[in-house]
Amino acid sequence: MWKVVWATLLLLATVCAQRGYAKETKGAPKVGHVSVVIVGGTGDLAKKYLWQGFFHLYANQVSSGYSFSFYGGGLLPKDKATPFLFEALKGVVCPRELSVERCALVKEQFLKLAEYWQLKTSEDYQALGKHLTEQLTQEGIVEAGRLFYLSVPAFAYADIAERINNSCRPTDGAWLRVVLEKPFGHDFSSAQLLSTQLGTSLKDEEMYRIDHYLGKQVVSKILPFRRENSKHLDPIWNKHHIERVEIVLKETLDARGTVWSQKTEHFIFYVRLRMCSNPIYKTVMVPVTSPVMRCLIYPTFVTGRIPFYDQYGVIRDVIQNHLTEVMTLLTMGLPANLSDVKEVLRNKLKIFSALQHLDRNCATIGQYQNYNLEVQEELNKTKEYYSLTPTFAGIMVHIDIAQYEKMPIILTSGKMLDERLGYARILFKNDIFCVQSHNSVHCKPKQIVFYFGHGTLQYPAILVSKNLFKPDLMDTEWKEITEHKDVSVLGMPISDYYVLTPTVQREAYAELISHIFQGRKDSFISTENLLASWGFWTPLLHGLAKTSPRLYPGGADNGNMLDFKLLGREVTFANEAVVMIPQDHMGGSGAESFQVMQGKYRSAEMVSAWPEELIVRLAADLQASAEKAVREGGRFHLALSGGSSPLALFQRLARHHYSFPWRDTHVWMVDERCVPLTELDSNFRTLHDHLLQHVKMPYFNIHPMPVQMNQRLCVEEDSGALLYERDINQLVNASSFHFVLLGVGYDGHTASLFPGSKLDAHGDSLVALTESPAKPHQRMSLTLRAINQAQKVGVLVMGKSKHELVTQLSRVKDNPNKWPITGIRPTSGRLVWYIDYDALLG
Repeated sequence: MWKVVWATLLLLATVCAQRGYAKETKGAPKVGHVSVVIVGGTGDLAKKYLWQGFFHLYANQVSSGYSFSFYGGGLLPKDKATPFLFEALKGVVCPRELSVERCALVKEQFLKLAEYWQLKTSEDYQALGKHLTEQLTQEGIVEAGRLFYLSVPAFAYADIAERINNSCRPTDGAWLRVVLEKPFGHDFSSAQLLSTQLGTSLKDEEMYRIDHYLGKQVVSKILPFRRENSKHLDPIWNKHHIERVEIVLKETLDARGTVWSQKTEHFIFYVRLRMCSNPIYKTVMVPVTSPVMRCLIYPTFVTGRIPFYDQYGVIRDVIQNHLTEVMTLLTMGLPANLSDVKEVLRNKLKIFSALQHLDRNCATIGQYQNYNLEVQEELNKTKEYYSLTPTFAGIMVHIDIAQYEKMPIILTSGKMLDERLGYARILFKNDIFCVQSHNSVHCKPKQIVFYFGHGTLQYPAILVSKNLFKPDLMDTEWKEITEHKDVSVLGMPISDYYVLTPTVQREAYAELISHIFQGRKDSFISTENLLASWGFWTPLLHGLAKTSPRLYPGGADNGNMLDFKLLGREVTFANEAVVMIPQDHMGGSGAESFQVMQGKYRSAEMVSAWPEELIVRLAADLQASAEKAVREGGRFHLALSGGSSPLALFQRLARHHYSFPWRDTHVWMVDERCVPLTELDSNFRTLHDHLLQHVKMPYFNIHPMPVQMNQRLCVEEDSGALLYERDINQLVNASSFHFVLLGVGYDGHTASLFPGSKLDAHGDSLVALTESPAKPHQRMSLTLRAINQAQKVGVLVMGKSKHELVTQLSRVKDNPNKWPITGIRPTSGRLVWYIDYDALLG
């Protein structure tokens, strides 16, 4: 411990003497000692960013009276790992503000304060905890706190947190801060489980989930910029003025960390090489033919990331976290106090709660062509193996609040693209039409660009087009650049922008490490924030799990293959230049070539196709029925059931059938759960969220079932069923719906008519209260009589899980009490089964 004390005192005395206040510090109280432990201290992240960040912390704080000790933890024994650690430590660079002399002194003392510690077992952590406490006791040093940075795979977090809790907690009065690197889970369930596991060992205030994007100077400036320029932005920060928001992260690297340079015919690696038996860490440009290629030690940074990446893909890797955080900063309500962590979190959560549900039609995904070969090689897969992991994604998001309604937000990222670049662009509508001077500044795009770095500009900046407004500068940490190089940013010369950039550029990890040391949590991911983000992204991830990505060659050769277009609420690739994936790689069969097939099922009409084609056909049939009914009688009465099967249909109707006669359509419910209509379990709530709110329909044409009356649910004395039946009799000609859409459950139930419920007892009633074997038990439902009076009844059956049911129903006789679906026999109308190939063929 003496090396900690003497190194710190020597450096402090030198600094104080240089600043001329050595006498004033003589009797100053000790701020305390800080122990820093990087678990995974010889790993790639630690070598590239963490040790540099902690060195900057040390250089900035040691003159404030703190003393430090640094430990690089890892699985290897001390004698083998220490050389690797100090090879990384020697590469740290001093902050620009340090003089050459002071830099040399600070760096020398930093190296003396660092040591390697094997952290493999519980006993290793016990030994470390004992060591930290004994040093404090022996030297009589007051402890300020202990900082553990877990630069390890997420599966190890819970065990390490438990060991820290059991063996390495600081003395009374000192703080504990444990830093966690992404990924924080794989989906909502795994993130929730990990949060619960960590919560048994660590308090929430002790955990710092780091997203290094929040440490980027431009990203951390978004809220202050919005506040400082609110007089300009408040009137235009809405759907009436913003055309769209783009948040983009492009990478030239592949998933292994290599990039092909066509100009030089080199591979660029960050690798560990063995040269003359001495391992070194560095970035190297290696000719393909060079014998150096034989020196690679595996596994290295080059090959070590594929196992991780193939489980996660581009959405989990950067979109769910980095780009989503930027999106919330751009769209959240401005807090009254930007440093109020709780208020910032509340405003972020409001955005998450307003995000519209994503399905696979909201995204395009791609995969660079060599990726699958890399996976086969590094995961020892056969040549028949095909990975569906996307390395590119373009996603459109909408926020369901009045300020941003129908305003598209585009999130896109990918590997093996043409350039390394990150930015967020707010593109405004331009209300000026230029007759002649098309090069005038007023004719050019109006936009604000939060430029994260790299690309043509090469430095972080906030750019405001000159035809928008001149931004205000409220602090000295940012400056305006008025002399520009001859470069363009997003299609406009740099001279067409007002350009703001940090006075001093700082690395993101160094910024966040400084915040951790200060106990600031405004730049970190809270548990609520994390789960809200995963809750939003998980349905899309599950929906894309079996979707084949478009293949692209990589780099400039991609051309326009990855360009995508926005069609309503749907995203599609802009061209048809698709590299097809052989079906034998997919484990498929010739059935994929089927389009739409018509036939008979249970002596009724049947339409069958793959899911997407089936939904297209059903939507077209619905519109044809609607147009016919309106043409003949001026009204179309449609009854819709609950469940998950119709969701794709609802979305299809909302996004593609703009000519559907909604103004002349009346929507009725086939059945409803006895819950408030605002609850997620409500069939009407599902119908509203996925269809009704997206189409223009008079509100008096919408007929939810009256399950809640007199502040109670489905009480027979309230006569809700009779009330609904009366409405049907009054509004529907001959009480005959034009189209009734049903599903069928695994037990053969349809609507809310369940096996064993004595359907004959309903008699001539059109609506009845029923009982479900599943919660919520109480239901309201159209009866068989009401359904069978319809002019057309469609039964939608989708998914492999329904194959056994479809097979069984094809063999049973009509027995409505046992199989309610067999009671669907329209009196004078048509019955059409819509069954996808998964349900039909299995």
